Amino acid sequence: MSLHDLLDPIFIIRTLGLMGVVFIIFAESGLFFGFFLPGDSLLFTAGFLASQGILSIWWLLILCFFAAVLGDNVGYAFGKKTGPMIFNKDDSFFFQKKHIERANNFYKKYGKKTIVIARFIPIVRTFAPIVAGVGEMNYKIFVIFNLIGGFVWTFGLIGAGYFLGKVIPGVDKYLLIIIVIIIFASLIPVAFEYIKSKKDNKL
Repeated sequence: MSLHDLLDPIFIIRTLGLMGVVFIIFAESGLFFGFFLPGDSLLFTAGFLASQGILSIWWLLILCFFAAVLGDNVGYAFGKKTGPMIFNKDDSFFFQKKHIERANNFYKKYGKKTIVIARFIPIVRTFAPIVAGVGEMNYKIFVIFNLIGGFVWTFGLIGAGYFLGKVIPGVDKYLLIIIVIIIFASLIPVAFEYIKSKKDNKL
């Protein structure tokens, strides 16, 4: 399985099935090396395929929700264990310091709301719970926002894919275009934050 295959939602679902989807949502939510995985487009595509009877919609919703919440908890625990020293960790293929710093800046700006907002921002969503752990965010508060964010993200994107698959005849013809739009839209906040950070550094 190539890196290209891991970034193709349809290939992932048809090859790895429901449990493959669940594992990838878990990995992207809480394992720092999962930042490149296609969470948004995968959830939407899985919802669409569920509308065609390929996946069970209820198992998909429940398991992906728990995977997202559990993933963030693992990330929080990792951040709390490693502490501030993670900012001194050397760059590697799976770890780039710039990602943790970007999530940290996001956390400083939005505080506890980051755990919800970051769900919809690739890369940031992977590192946000780690940063929350490093910053020793109150665990009860973290759990509350983690549950809210995990629910809105998984149920929202899966539900959108399922709904479109049910109400729009022949929507499968436009699935690839929709996936590209979702990926593009999810990268807009990342680009905005990157441009803003560049401007701030020049000041």
